[in-house]
Amino acid sequence: MEIQERILDTAFMLFRQYGTRSITMDDIAMRMGISKKTLYAHFEDKDDLVFHAITRYLDVMKEQCEDGRAQSKDALEEMFLVMKMLDDKLRNMNPVALLDLQKFHAKAYQKFEEHKDVFLVDTIKKNLVRGITEGFYREDIDIEIMAHFRTASCLMCFRPDILNLQGYDMGRVQRVLLEHFLFGLATQKGYKQIEKYKQKLP
Repeated sequence: MEIQERILDTAFMLFRQYGTRSITMDDIAMRMGISKKTLYAHFEDKDDLVFHAITRYLDVMKEQCEDGRAQSKDALEEMFLVMKMLDDKLRNMNPVALLDLQKFHAKAYQKFEEHKDVFLVDTIKKNLVRGITEGFYREDIDIEIMAHFRTASCLMCFRPDILNLQGYDMGRVQRVLLEHFLFGLATQKGYKQIEKYKQKLP
């Protein structure tokens, strides 16, 4: 099991940096100092490896999102904690990685889409309901629309055809987009709390 996890970690690191198309099974084996035979003992082919690497990555992100919700004092802190997690996980990710997934790995891309459209949207909906209950978000917001909007804005950095910010720090971009989103939802009480959390950011 340990070797399989090491393969998945190494493969995902390379896919994230260079995309899936330009990375071969030979590249992964060479980076790990193992034989291709060992790779194929654990995964049927490259497509199977991509699927399992993406699945593992999404599972880790899901767990950390849930931890952020459990650890946060309120809905706004939850949003900032999740933003930090996304920054840690998505930093240095090449936008071509998502495009390669869509073009060449249908099963893995479907897994990603399910994670985005089900788990992420549902997580944001719960946050919006929580924030309304706590008095930080306005009661008149359209939860369904805003949940889908926030999910889409998180991924804009990986769609240069929509948002071309080449050369910008993606962590800064995510922070600006989150602040814009939260200020649009906030009550006066929420506005003050957002400013408090902003001051704690590095």
